[in-house]
Amino acid sequence: MPDAVAKQVERFLDHLAVERGLAANTVEAYRRDLVRYVGFLRVRGLRDARRAEEQEVASFAAELSSTRRGDGEPYRTSSIVRALSSVRSFHRFLVREGQARRDPTAALVRPKLPRTLPHPISIEEVGKLLAAPAEGSVAGLRDRAVLETLYGAGLRVSELVGLDVDDVDLEDGSVRVMGKGGKEREVPLGRYAREALESYLRRARPAVATSRSRSALFLNLRGGRLTRQGCAKLLGACAERAGIRRPVSPHTLRHSFATHLLEGGADVRVVQELLGHASVATTQIYTLITREHLREVYLTAHPRARAVRRGG
Repeated sequence: MPDAVAKQVERFLDHLAVERGLAANTVEAYRRDLVRYVGFLRVRGLRDARRAEEQEVASFAAELSSTRRGDGEPYRTSSIVRALSSVRSFHRFLVREGQARRDPTAALVRPKLPRTLPHPISIEEVGKLLAAPAEGSVAGLRDRAVLETLYGAGLRVSELVGLDVDDVDLEDGSVRVMGKGGKEREVPLGRYAREALESYLRRARPAVATSRSRSALFLNLRGGRLTRQGCAKLLGACAERAGIRRPVSPHTLRHSFATHLLEGGADVRVVQELLGHASVATTQIYTLITREHLREVYLTAHPRARAVRRGG
């Protein structure tokens, strides 16, 4: 027989999936965090989350901070923050649903995440990357269309590989994208992306499509839907061919898309919509990059900002 806390967690997860409509992967991440929390409570003899006090929550936070992973490395701050956020959401749900009178996480201090800035590649490097796929071959036509779409529309790799043929409107110059949380958005496609997609659809996709291809837009050379791993692999090969020495992932192109738009004068709210960010605060991290770039250019180019040469 499941105890009270197990039933409470299942009700909460059902709420996330059904009422809030969160993606299955997101719900599963909540489940993993709460399974660990429930195990912690049970060791302390608590089989009902309503009996948890601030002391238990604080002890759980301390355990997360001191525990090491299977490889011996400590858990990252981001993982700890995510787990505590799951616990906080769970207890708030119990209060909101009238199942508990108080929230033991109310006084919980959230660990501060270190700020990490994305690392875009330059416009020149983007040009070299997009010119890297072999011209004329089936794989080359597909790779060029993949790269142009990633950079031209700023898509997440999961969004790219999930595209169907009908999601692309070449005449209108747009692509319909299913983003996080099942939110749909429409993103414009520039001339280069449209031309690359048109060549791929006309000359490459029919050459590899099979009955298992169904409606998938981007295919591997066996006719199946291109996977995230397949996309990352082809991107890595093109980056190496282009002579780009630092790591380049599909998300690097998304970062570059946002940074280059802002550097070109785009409004941050417009970039937010294009990226599919729920909050503009997420998009604003890219404005930090453009400010760093402006500072770097200023210090390099302004005659009263350059370092004074000594000697000579």
